[in-house]
Amino acid sequence: MTIRNATHITVLATGGTIDKEYNLDSEMVIGEPWIREILSRVITDVEFDVQSILKLDSLDMTDADRAVLTEALNKVDGDRVLITHGTDTMPETARYLLQNADLGEKVVVLCGSIQPAIMRTSDADFNVGAAVAALNLLEPGVYISMSGRIFAAETVRKDRSRGIFEG
Repeated sequence: MTIRNATHITVLATGGTIDKEYNLDSEMVIGEPWIREILSRVITDVEFDVQSILKLDSLDMTDADRAVLTEALNKVDGDRVLITHGTDTMPETARYLLQNADLGEKVVVLCGSIQPAIMRTSDADFNVGAAVAALNLLEPGVYISMSGRIFAAETVRKDRSRGIFEG
């Protein structure tokens, strides 16, 4: 295993449960990327560049939206990219990126959460931390970091009955 410690990570936020919060009408809506708040608590010398690309529930994500994400990914100069994404269609987006993005030497890791990051019981911090660690260890490609594991884009799926990801 080759450890390639990242000094710069680009974050592309697409919405999903991780960014959901209550509005004044007590409805869940997708707000600003919560990963900014999560990363603000990390003590590190890694520089994070957070870009809000889409604000979608992943159930609403289409291939046209994935093309927008692919274009944003292709424009990233660095080789470490973390993508926050809703969990329902995360595997489909990972496979789309694998097939359509110009990855070159990029390591791309998608993560999200089952509970919104704003909630005290959220898994968001854990999943983001695991994704950042994975960016330092993985070879170029597209991966998902969820459920305490790392999955290759080609084989991952979400087991909706258990709320976890599996290979």
